[in-house]
This record gives sequence, C-alpha cells and structure tokens, in this order.
Amino acid sequence: MIYCVIPPELVKDLYERMVEYYKDNPNVEVIVDRRSGKESVKGLTDAAKPSRKRRARIPGTFPEIEAH
Repeated sequence: MIYCVIPPELVKDLYERMVEYYKDNPNVEVIVDRRSGKESVKGLTDAAKPSRKRRARIPGTFPEIEAH
C-alpha cells in the first residue's frame, strides 16, 4: 500500500485532485495528515526525530584520471 499524505494546509487545494488522480490505482490511498503534538514530527524532540546517517566511504585509493 502506498499512502499519498496531504498536509492539512493543502487539503482544500489537493485532496480531491489526488483522490481523482489515484482512483484507478488500488495500491494508493490518499490521506490527510492530522497528527499534532507529540505524534507530529514537528513535535518530536531531537533525540526522537528520524536521523539520516551517511555511509562510510569505501576504503582505499582511486586511480588518477585525466580530464579532456
């Protein structure tokens, strides 16, 4: 299942258009984000927010190349 999440401030502009757009795709459900307070990502503390970690660079050296 794929969820098309519409933020509350864009419901008037987008909700009906997205429902119409995805009406023939049974794998997509259009929903409105109604989270608030601690449930909202905005309301999470820094420790609880999802983090993005970079992968370590592959060790070793790479051969020099000449640019044209």
